[in-house]
Amino acid sequence: MLATAAFLAFWVVVGLVLFFIALRGGPRGARATLQSQSRGGRRTATAVFAVFYVAVGIAVPALILIGDHHSANARVGGTTIGLTKQEQHGRAVFGAYCASCHTLAAAHANGKVGPNLDNLMPPEVLIADAVRNGRQRGNGTMPAGIVQGQDVAAVAAFVAAVAGK
Repeated sequence: MLATAAFLAFWVVVGLVLFFIALRGGPRGARATLQSQSRGGRRTATAVFAVFYVAVGIAVPALILIGDHHSANARVGGTTIGLTKQEQHGRAVFGAYCASCHTLAAAHANGKVGPNLDNLMPPEVLIADAVRNGRQRGNGTMPAGIVQGQDVAAVAAFVAAVAGK
C-alpha cells in the first residue's frame, strides 16, 4: 500500500511540474522564470529536485520490493488445515519461493505463471521431483533447485496436504 502511495506521489509531482511548465508558456517560459531567480534560489531548487529524484528513485523500488515480500508472506499465512511441523515449514518455504508463480488456495497464492496446484492436486513425489529437477512446460520455466535440502520434502508435504482442499 505504501509503495502504491509513493508511486502515485511521484506521478503527481511529475504532473505538477508539467503544469508549472504549461503555466509559464512552455519550456522557454519556465526556463526564463527559473533563470530570473537569484543564484542561491536556483541552487536550492536544483538541490531539492536532485534530492527528490534520488529519493524517489531509491525509495519507490525499495518499497515495492518490501511490499511484495510482505504480500507474499501474508498470502501464505492462516490456513485452517491442521499441519504437521514439516508442513508448516513447507508453508513458509512455499510463501518465500513458490507463491508468486503458483496458485494454491490454502496458501492464498494466486500466481499465474506456474500451474494451479489446486486443480492439478499433484502427489508428494511429483512435487518433490518438480522442485528438484525443474520443469520446462506451460507458461514459464521452473528452474531446478529453487528449494534444496530438507525444504524440498517440506514443500512437497505441504502442497500435497492442502492442494485442492
